[in-house]
Amino acid sequence: MAEALDLQADEREALLAIYEGDDAFKEIDATRFQYKYGEDDDCKSFLVEIEWGDDYPLEKPVINMEMFYNRNLFPAVKEKIRSVLMEEAEQWLGCGMTYNLFECLKEHLDELTSEQPDLIVVESPDLNTIGVSAIHISDSSDIKKKEPKKEQLTKAQKRRQWDRADHKGDRPRGWNWVDIVKHLSQTGHKEQQTAESNANNTIFQPLNS
Repeated sequence: MAEALDLQADEREALLAIYEGDDAFKEIDATRFQYKYGEDDDCKSFLVEIEWGDDYPLEKPVINMEMFYNRNLFPAVKEKIRSVLMEEAEQWLGCGMTYNLFECLKEHLDELTSEQPDLIVVESPDLNTIGVSAIHISDSSDIKKKEPKKEQLTKAQKRRQWDRADHKGDRPRGWNWVDIVKHLSQTGHKEQQTAESNANNTIFQPLNS
């Protein structure tokens, strides 16, 4: 057992040096270490915990996949990962193997998670509703909002709009008011013409017997 403890102390020191600055690696305590594969919002992401027993590395470590982080990971996927690690550990008995175990999974991630879907739908027992755990949409399927078409004006129309404005983009007060004097003069002129026309018709109209 003393030999195992010495080997553990050396391996722990090596692990901390190798994974320094790697956010995916985490030391839980002196005999438990975790490594995260993939991003947090990825349904295929998972966490592996390796725990050393008293006689490690003269015996295989304990592989734990039952963390809350792996709650959406299919049981078959968990078992496949655990099986690969146990098979790899068999080759390293008597030597520090935690680094080798963590690294061997990186080479087989696609194969190990092939049965894990990209989308997980979870039914809520309290609200009887269905929620989506994660959705991955490629950039090519993004829908672009259509921008409203701007009215195309001719140079003459633009110049008329500019002349009506005060050259700051604002129209002067009363730009759409009716010219009352002009309106009355036109209206009065038309009424005078109508009256004269009626008078002429009256004068030249023959009398009925």
